Amino acid sequence: FQAAQSAGKPVIVEVHADWCPVCTKQKPISAALRAKPEFQKAEFFTVDFDTQKDALAHFKVSKQSTIISFKGKQEAGRSTGVSDPAAIEQLFRTAL
Repeated sequence: FQAAQSAGKPVIVEVHADWCPVCTKQKPISAALRAKPEFQKAEFFTVDFDTQKDALAHFKVSKQSTIISFKGKQEAGRSTGVSDPAAIEQLFRTAL
């Protein structure tokens, strides 16, 4: 994560839980967006809500289904509980 930030890459962090219905809806939307040419240079990281508590603390996340975008080292956007494809794409674009 820090290497991607230091390189100035667009970074998307997705906080996921297998039992989360919103996360289940977000997963195919994210996969489709990752396939788009404009997001090919972005680095994507998935944080497991149940097992990666240190990462949750680092990102100050208290709920699963949180997506955070970074433009280099700066947080550019954050959403929680969103499953609308257009809203997720708009959030991803804040990292570009």
